[in-house]
Amino acid sequence: MTVYSQLAQTELTQVSSGDQIPLLTGCDLSKPLLVLVWPQLGDFDSLEYAWWLQRSPSFLVENQIQVRAVGIGDRRSGENFCDYTGFPADQLWIDPHAQLHRQLGLYAGLSRTWAGLTSQQSVWLNLLLMCAGIGSPGTLKEVFRGYTGDRQAPQLIGDQEVVKLSPFPTVTGSVFALAGGKNFQRPFELATLRLRNMIEVLGHWSTYVSDARYITQRGGTFLFDQHQQLIFEHRDPGILGFSPTMANPLTAIANALQHHATETVRVES
Repeated sequence: MTVYSQLAQTELTQVSSGDQIPLLTGCDLSKPLLVLVWPQLGDFDSLEYAWWLQRSPSFLVENQIQVRAVGIGDRRSGENFCDYTGFPADQLWIDPHAQLHRQLGLYAGLSRTWAGLTSQQSVWLNLLLMCAGIGSPGTLKEVFRGYTGDRQAPQLIGDQEVVKLSPFPTVTGSVFALAGGKNFQRPFELATLRLRNMIEVLGHWSTYVSDARYITQRGGTFLFDQHQQLIFEHRDPGILGFSPTMANPLTAIANALQHHATETVRVES
């Protein structure tokens, strides 16, 4: 069975309606389709991915890309996620037990049972080890990039933008210019956005993480053309690894679209 066939047969709860309906409900088969299978909705990766999509709405419009997302949680966590990130609730479905993730063979993360620990304690230890880069390649490098900055990445916070970090002091975007300048990802800029996400999740932990058994589960990205052919996929290898181009996660999708268009022209000519 192809990935598209699996997705087409998937029925889950849509956040906006609360109804269990097919994931691809309302999709226009004449347009590209981007399916995002996210980990827990309170996971760094889910929140950060949604942020990138919301900051670049023209990218989706110009390329006529339809989006469907699935996250681990319940409807309440989905509603909270959409309220916080601005992600459209009619494009988000929830999978309480990571059923679709298993069907697609996505990385479940470390799943070792540790002697002397309960199953729940083992899950938490596995998560901590993944945060340290064990069983989660690239995580530490990506964490450090958030602090050191990245001249290959765009500026993330506008000069006049206000970032609320309660109970920490509010930060204005102009502060980051002091750390290196403008028009690229400055030191501590990405780390600040991740801190904001962490504050949000910890403040609503029981809402975002309805079942901690799945906190190590990773996600995946699947892009289909207007003929339902898979033209790009990325299966997350670890935490903060939701794209092969983390400096700008949408770059990988744009590159796949460009390559596919070029190949289509070549074949037809």
